[in-house]
Amino acid sequence: MLAFGLFWFDKAQARAGGWRISERSLLLAVAYGGLGAWMGQHILRHKTRKQPFATWLGLIFGLYVLVLLTAAALFIWNVRFA
Repeated sequence: MLAFGLFWFDKAQARAGGWRISERSLLLAVAYGGLGAWMGQHILRHKTRKQPFATWLGLIFGLYVLVLLTAAALFIWNVRFA
């Protein structure tokens, strides 16, 4: 929700011509709240054509999903590391 909120705020500030959130901060939000950031980009149509931002967002979101799926698989199969 925080990542979505950051995208919403940045979009509102872009329209109003106000203070913006840096792209680096938005990409960092993807690492912590990937789904919210991805939804913020697509639902709000914010920074969808901005390159290389859109590519980085996709790569970080893909990594985020991969980490979550790996953690879920390890939990389901009850894998323990020594």
